[in-house]
Amino acid sequence: MKMKSSMFALLVLVFVLSACGNQPTLATTATTTAVPAGTVITEGHIRPSQSVNLAFQGRGAVTEILVKIGDHVKQGDVLMRISGSDQAQAALVSAQQAYDLLVRDAAGGRASAWQAYMAAQKVRADALNKWDNLDVNDIERRMRNQQQVVDDRQKTLDTAQATFDKVKDMPATSYARTSAVNKLQSAQENLDGAVRQLESITRERDTVRAALDAAIAAEAEAKYQYDLTANGPNADQLALAKAQVAAAQDALDNFELKAPFDSVVADVSVDTGQQVGPETVAVSVADPSQWIVETNDLTELEVVKLAEGQKVTMIPDALPDVKLTGTIQTISGAFTRQGGDIVYNVRILVDNPIDPRIRWGMTVEATFAPPQK
Repeated sequence: MKMKSSMFALLVLVFVLSACGNQPTLATTATTTAVPAGTVITEGHIRPSQSVNLAFQGRGAVTEILVKIGDHVKQGDVLMRISGSDQAQAALVSAQQAYDLLVRDAAGGRASAWQAYMAAQKVRADALNKWDNLDVNDIERRMRNQQQVVDDRQKTLDTAQATFDKVKDMPATSYARTSAVNKLQSAQENLDGAVRQLESITRERDTVRAALDAAIAAEAEAKYQYDLTANGPNADQLALAKAQVAAAQDALDNFELKAPFDSVVADVSVDTGQQVGPETVAVSVADPSQWIVETNDLTELEVVKLAEGQKVTMIPDALPDVKLTGTIQTISGAFTRQGGDIVYNVRILVDNPIDPRIRWGMTVEATFAPPQK
């Protein structure tokens, strides 16, 4: 801890040395170096504004180390892998292929559904054209006429049946019975022929109407099937496929370390073949484009003299010839106890550019000038 003060004095006293005889007295006057009242001086440590220590979520032996200290990496770049990553990668590829196939099949199914809908529209149009060109009135007139023929022949059959009933008990060889049988058979045949003719005329209308009704129903079904494809694959299938891809990616993430942001590799802490797990820091990355200084020993008496946005000057212990400048970014609202004192954390945003010799963790002396009134 460096001495904190608003004023200090250095007094050097030179004692009068006496030898044999009288000697002149030599003395120096005290010199005082003052700092403005309200100035706060403390100690802090410099670090990148973004930094992280990365560890694998799974366990295994390190199989690949793809970076070294000082390498610049992009967000998402793979930094290391451990055993098991090959199988996890294969599972992810398989899940992704299944998802892609589902999407492609859905696209093909939509095209097929559209073609079926177009074909159904054509069939319905042809059937409607036939119905429109059909002289339904003429068919129904002929149906009424033929129905009358059927009714008349039914009456003839009824008469023949009554005549036969009167002579049915006579000998089969008798003329009266034979004549009645022949007339009954003839009347039945005439009636059957008339009914068949009526059915034939009726089919001229009903067959065309049935074809039109069927075409309309088929078109409606084809449109329904096409509309089902409007939102892509079956929702349940698609959700399951997405979940399988996500699960496979999560499994792979347990065996790979990726850069969480654009950064520089600050440290590689493991070797190939080493067994690692979640408790082992494997690689550290930092973004050196912006640096901050953090203090953790400003007392309650000092912190009240500070404000966000206040200017700060900083001198690294290791580089006394270097002067850094910055501004207070945040003052913590929470406190900690340190040696009986209540202390607060202050975060300082360092102005760019900074000396390239500055390294993560260096100690600096920070001087907070009094706020301008």
